[in-house]
Amino acid sequence: MPQYGDLVILLSPRGKRRMMRVEDGKDWHTQDGVVNMADLAATPFGGEVLTSLGAPFRVLRPQLYDLIMGIKRQTQIMYPKDMGLICLKLGVGAGRTILEAGSGSGGFTVALSWFSGPAGRVHTFEAREEFHKLARHNLDWAGVGENVSLHLRDIRDGFGLNDPDILNGQKADALFLDVRTPWEYLDHALEALVPGAPLAFLLPTVDQVSRLLLALERGPFEETEVCEILVRPWKAVPDRLRPADRMSAHTGFLVFSRHQERSSLWDDHLVLGTRERKQHAARLARLGQTEEGDLE
Repeated sequence: MPQYGDLVILLSPRGKRRMMRVEDGKDWHTQDGVVNMADLAATPFGGEVLTSLGAPFRVLRPQLYDLIMGIKRQTQIMYPKDMGLICLKLGVGAGRTILEAGSGSGGFTVALSWFSGPAGRVHTFEAREEFHKLARHNLDWAGVGENVSLHLRDIRDGFGLNDPDILNGQKADALFLDVRTPWEYLDHALEALVPGAPLAFLLPTVDQVSRLLLALERGPFEETEVCEILVRPWKAVPDRLRPADRMSAHTGFLVFSRHQERSSLWDDHLVLGTRERKQHAARLARLGQTEEGDLE
């Protein structure tokens, strides 16, 4: 059963959903009658609480999806469809230290905290004080964040590798960058990450993705990929199953890469097909190098 202070979702027979906190003495007034907080606190999750007029409301436990979509926002937040893949690609979980910049409204920070659990650690950076405060508010509201350190800091000054109040000399395991010009911070990222660490980026435009890809080519990065996630719901009617009229389509480009130093021995053992050789030659031309790696 919900405890006082818990968030719950009340679902009406009409399909309307209301997320609210169970607070003593703060009854909820609706057009279908009053929901008494004492009655709500005595109703198990999955059960039904009755209003003063006898109307039923189902009592549901909010899931991570509900928390993310229900936060207060002053910025465009990332959608859960993108968050899931990013968390998997970055290996967010117990014993891992994850860096995030910028915090924004804290939507993805909520997800990072949730998946990291008590044994994980998240450091999130935000240069604007109003967003920094909002992210803290949203973490508290969602009931997560004990494993999160929020830093009011411009990452032009780095990720605090040697700052005793941030990383304190311990490099992080992964990095997510949601900033306008991520290519400007790759050197800082390399300084703060362990060798082989995965990186993820969210960018809204093709031009930004192209500039980032060029920057990644010039650095010690491998396994770079670009994708977008489209979610098309279907009408769940067994005898009339078909796609819904609307879908959650393009919300941003996801770019993934990995910090990886190359060696001449590795390059000597690469086996390239015709397409790969052409791509390799084009890459060298972009970098202004010959096949031997010398600058032209």
